[in-house]
Amino acid sequence: MKHYIYILVAIVSIVLTACGTSKDVPYMTNADQIPQEVLAKAWHNADPILMPGDLLYINVSGTNPEAVKPFNKTEYITTTGSSTLNNQENSMFYYLVDNNGNIDFPLLGKLHVSGMTKNATENYIASQIYPRYLTEKPGVEVRLQNFSVYVTGEVKSPGEIKAPNGRLNLLEALAKAGDLTIQGRRDNVLILHTNADGSRTIKRANLNDAQFILQPEFNLQQNDIIYVEPNSSRARSSWSIPPALTLTMSSIGTLISIVTLVVTLTK
Repeated sequence: MKHYIYILVAIVSIVLTACGTSKDVPYMTNADQIPQEVLAKAWHNADPILMPGDLLYINVSGTNPEAVKPFNKTEYITTTGSSTLNNQENSMFYYLVDNNGNIDFPLLGKLHVSGMTKNATENYIASQIYPRYLTEKPGVEVRLQNFSVYVTGEVKSPGEIKAPNGRLNLLEALAKAGDLTIQGRRDNVLILHTNADGSRTIKRANLNDAQFILQPEFNLQQNDIIYVEPNSSRARSSWSIPPALTLTMSSIGTLISIVTLVVTLTK
């Protein structure tokens, strides 16, 4: 009878454990409690910050195409015969942010853009051109060509996630990685970020709590690494007895068997 009681207790414990952890599976369980005006403000700082190694497309435009022509690298390179307007895959079509955070811009020379947002870079370049070289303020468009993040851990498709539009948030990256597995820990997702000065910052996000979409780390930066830890269930299922311990236990079992046999024979 006692054996049945033990089995029943074990089954109930397993069921209760499963029920207790099911609440950790859904995302943003209290999203409807965030005021609309708070949500609106949270989206204003999604612009990526430029850093060394970035590859930029920059276009300068104006009402007089001939006047802005010298400031466009595509036109500038085409006149030297090194590239063509249609060859957008050629790296010379773009501007590389060097290790010092600079780009080499036609006529303007070295411009320091590391640490700036895309919009700030556009305004900065326009200010360097007008009114020094042009009589009207030009339009400047900057696009980040190599925006990508890396997702690893308990997701269905770990790997590199690219964002052609230069913007990506945490939920989008996880969705592109196939979402978390059921063994992924949703309350402690790690985000490793490399800053423009080369330093690193580690942040963590609780996907169960909708408040995480209000945090700065919700909007990812290029080269961010997202790691999803395994939950306790996954950790338990992956546990195994070390080979050395297995051999030791086997030896002890053999020794006990021998001792038991000797004791039995000597009775």
